[in-house]
Amino acid sequence: MPARSCLVPKYCFHRPSGRAYVRIHGRVVYCGKFGTAKSKMEYARLVAELAASGNCQSSATPTSDLTVVELCAAYLDYSVGYYKKNGLPTRSVEEIKAAIRILTTLYGQTPATDFGPLRLLAVQAALAQKNARSYVNKLVGYVKRIFKYGVSRQLLPPSVHTALTTVDGLKLGRTIAREPEPIMPVPDEIVDATIAFLPAVVADMVRLQRLTGCRPGEVCQLRPCDVDRSGEVWRYRPEHHKTEYKGRERTIFIGPKAQAILLPYLRRDAAAYCFSPADSVEKHKEKLRARRQTKVQPSQQIRCKKRPDKLPGDRYCRNSYCQAITRAVTNANKARAKEAAEMGVEPVLLPRWTANQLRHARATEVRHQFGLEAAQVSLGHSKADITQTYAERDARLGVEVAKKIG
Repeated sequence: MPARSCLVPKYCFHRPSGRAYVRIHGRVVYCGKFGTAKSKMEYARLVAELAASGNCQSSATPTSDLTVVELCAAYLDYSVGYYKKNGLPTRSVEEIKAAIRILTTLYGQTPATDFGPLRLLAVQAALAQKNARSYVNKLVGYVKRIFKYGVSRQLLPPSVHTALTTVDGLKLGRTIAREPEPIMPVPDEIVDATIAFLPAVVADMVRLQRLTGCRPGEVCQLRPCDVDRSGEVWRYRPEHHKTEYKGRERTIFIGPKAQAILLPYLRRDAAAYCFSPADSVEKHKEKLRARRQTKVQPSQQIRCKKRPDKLPGDRYCRNSYCQAITRAVTNANKARAKEAAEMGVEPVLLPRWTANQLRHARATEVRHQFGLEAAQVSLGHSKADITQTYAERDARLGVEVAKKIG
């Protein structure tokens, strides 16, 4: 259900009493003697509270007739404006929509004041049927946040959200929800086998990310103006990064091997993106032209679209980057299956992997050679415990200890 449209109520004159009043959703609120500074200040306060509520409900008293679907519509309008980065909604908005879908399906027409812990547990159980435990806990957290929003706008009494906070998240081994598989580092031999089927530009993106440990989004938005080449080790400071809203800086260190990969892409306009799908398409066409053994016929030139429906963009996004990797793995496995069929043996297929696993591989390598603190700095984490989820523990240390004192 769409949120109600916000209209600024008028400053009105009540002739019989000589007082000023404002009408908010059918309710008359008196502000004092008409025309006085005090009445105008009271009017301004009521209008400001109405605007701050975000869904055109009066913040003077909680509304008992507000349904769950109306509350969700108001929060969704708020979240689209709040969870935004570079002018675009973040992934949080999609997760909020997923939480709202299950919430409104089960309790859409329920009065929001009647939504209590037992009903939240029912939502949690419905989510646990098909989703991983961590994802269920995240969506249930968003449900609580929706009702917290209602309390903060004085649409609901505080007791509603307080009661919902008593519902704990799902615990490991004590729920039917499945456990998500941990993200492991991708071995270099699998990366190398995949690179052979990647476009040249995306292959260099993969190599650069493997050497620097940057996030997929950070390698996609790299520009020459963001790279400081004054020192022996270059410093890449992304224009936008994951934790910039917390006021933190992000510096990615680029060593000699990574510099050799990146250098050809820096010879362009300083504000242009280094890795462009348009460049990738052009290189692919050059490769096809080089392999061509016959001339292009006039009929073929006529069939070529001068204005294609969709032109390649000026930069890769995280999704298109990951899709290119997935497509390369699929093509590599098709080639392996065909070769194995010709030889009459079982094919050895490559496992599916994502760009984020390159970051895990880099973290594990740095931790093994230089320790946890070095991995923390390399990945740009503020806390070492976050780095431990990326960098796999080195089992060889345990083996050495067992040899000596076990």
